[in-house]
Amino acid sequence: MSEATPGTPGILLVLDGWGHAEPGPGNALAAARTPVLDGIRAKHPATLVEASGEHVGLLPGTVGNSEIGHMVIGAGRPLDYDSVLVQRQIDTGVLRGNPRLTETLDALAAQGGALHLIGLVSDGQIHAHVDHLHELLSIAAARGVRKVWVHAVTDGRDVADRTAGHYLRRVEEFCADTGVGRLATVSGRGYALDKSGDLELTAKVTLAVADGRGARARDHGQVLAGAGDGDVWVTPTVLTDAAGEPLTTVRDGDAVLFTNFRSDRIQQLADDLVLHLADSDVRVLSLTQYDTTAAIPALVGRADASGGLADQLEQAGLRSVRIAEQEKFEHVTYYLNGRDDRRREVEEHVRILADEAPDYTARPEMNLALVTDAVARAAGRDDVALVVANLANIDVVGHTGDHDATVRAAEHTDGQVDRILTAAAATGRWVLLVGDHGNAERMSKPGPDGTPLAYGGHTTNPVPAAVVPAPGQLLPGTLRDGGSLADIAPTVLALLGRPAGPAMTGRSLL
Repeated sequence: MSEATPGTPGILLVLDGWGHAEPGPGNALAAARTPVLDGIRAKHPATLVEASGEHVGLLPGTVGNSEIGHMVIGAGRPLDYDSVLVQRQIDTGVLRGNPRLTETLDALAAQGGALHLIGLVSDGQIHAHVDHLHELLSIAAARGVRKVWVHAVTDGRDVADRTAGHYLRRVEEFCADTGVGRLATVSGRGYALDKSGDLELTAKVTLAVADGRGARARDHGQVLAGAGDGDVWVTPTVLTDAAGEPLTTVRDGDAVLFTNFRSDRIQQLADDLVLHLADSDVRVLSLTQYDTTAAIPALVGRADASGGLADQLEQAGLRSVRIAEQEKFEHVTYYLNGRDDRRREVEEHVRILADEAPDYTARPEMNLALVTDAVARAAGRDDVALVVANLANIDVVGHTGDHDATVRAAEHTDGQVDRILTAAAATGRWVLLVGDHGNAERMSKPGPDGTPLAYGGHTTNPVPAAVVPAPGQLLPGTLRDGGSLADIAPTVLALLGRPAGPAMTGRSLL
């Protein structure tokens, strides 16, 4: 078979949340009418690639996510994800001897200060894992820290909604088992993990954690009883004693440790809390390295992701344009570039902003048409070798757990992919389409008691990858099987007529 035409410009489309599974009751993608996407997989070189677990640098059986998905797509190799690095230090006992942690805990024990643990309490393995709390509580107890407060963030997105009570009970079991710790505040992730820049949401959590200000309740059962909008939107609530007073506040001499291992959703709260405590004698740490404005020391470092697609394009002097809506903009820039925020001279970034507050179930089309417009404009430029775009709808709407809205999101995506293919053909470009992780192909999941619940989280399913050739471009009739997201960057470079970078272990799918 002929090789790809050297030097042909192209478009890399990441269809966020585009996973593969057999049709079934919870498969919104199978229920959607998507003739264009179906036709691409039937008529052009296509395959399924792995996007979860050890294939991308996660623990075996762990669902993929947008952050690691884009990083591995860009790096051209699996990368040990932050959760893996944390778990490795727990399993080997290294975390127990971490100098930053032991120094902080010993000072708290000597001075009678309190440790405040803040993070998502679920086992979704996207942003945090509740079991990490057990190890941190155990270490604190072993170092003689008697006052430990857990500021819990409820999930409802990476795990089934209405399961927060199950995870909060686990936290209480951890506290009983280690002999230290108590729930102090409970806040939904819609407030604590906001990334839209809505500091009013973030401030409610900051005030609850730091000052004991906000809604009050005696226990988490009372908190959840009033959570009519589900686990995501649990009102930031302060737990109180019998007299109705907050169990704790953050005081001089205390320490705060953020327990999320993924940075992007927690960093707004971390920065806000650090600013709020600026005049206090409080030490703030994070479990892993955060991309915050404030300098927050981390207990666990991160993997080197350099030498990837962005570096290879820069070395070759090939211009790329990165396009995405606000929700996924950093994924096609910062994460695809190996968590390097340097603006390269050969890169242009196009962020599509919403004109109004998003309502994903009411407007599952989001601003996808504007993304498509930007892709078409960039594709029409002779100086652009590669257009990279994230089509966010399938994932973002899928996270709502609303099956029907997700079906509509997939159908809108199909229509805009058709427009992009038309623009690519008119400008002599190939198009490589790939999912970054599964999501919308599984919209229900058994809860703790086995009852099916709406599910808006990610999956371990493989994702489609397909190449639509440029007019007249000769490609193999199929793509090889057995690949992963680590093979996407080498495939893109091969289509551009470039070799894979020396740091890449992935192989072209052609």
